[in-house]
Amino acid sequence: MWQLVLVSIGLGAGLAMDACAVSISNGLSEPDMKRGKTLGMTALFGLAQGLMPMIGWLCVSLVVEQFRKFEAWIPYIALVLLMIVGGKMLFDALRKQDEEAEPKKITGLMLLVQALATSIDALSAGFGLEDIAGTVWWKALISAAIIAMVTFGLCTGAAFLGKKFGAGLGRKAKIIGGCILIAIGIEIFVTGVFF
Repeated sequence: MWQLVLVSIGLGAGLAMDACAVSISNGLSEPDMKRGKTLGMTALFGLAQGLMPMIGWLCVSLVVEQFRKFEAWIPYIALVLLMIVGGKMLFDALRKQDEEAEPKKITGLMLLVQALATSIDALSAGFGLEDIAGTVWWKALISAAIIAMVTFGLCTGAAFLGKKFGAGLGRKAKIIGGCILIAIGIEIFVTGVFF
């Protein structure tokens, strides 16, 4: 059981890195984000990171061959989603705006797309869950819950760090945030396609 817990913590930390970078990006982009929204965002990221490996585990347990066909599309989907969200952030930051105008807030839909885009590659981690949890559903569920909690904790720290520095950067923070999202999309794509 301890092996399951330790492997799940390590897996959670590894899977959470993309979501942490997005959390920092969101904090930079919206430094006045309310605490409740920040915690909701990081909870959504944690839920997505925990749910995707569980779905992957179910796919491996039930329909391995069909899932393997879909797995090849994961890097492309993540790239497109993060390019859209990051590109929109860059576009909003770079277009001429009245300095007095209210900066655009990160919407719930944007957060949902970010959570999906940063966690979709975690579907593949479901294959690894079969190695550590076997076909025992409750062990896979425990592992997924640990991954979700680790992601939530890391993303919460990252979001508050981004908010702290984002307050002093102003519009530049949104540019940095958009570039981070695009870079994460490219990294997921390159890693998924070439490695």
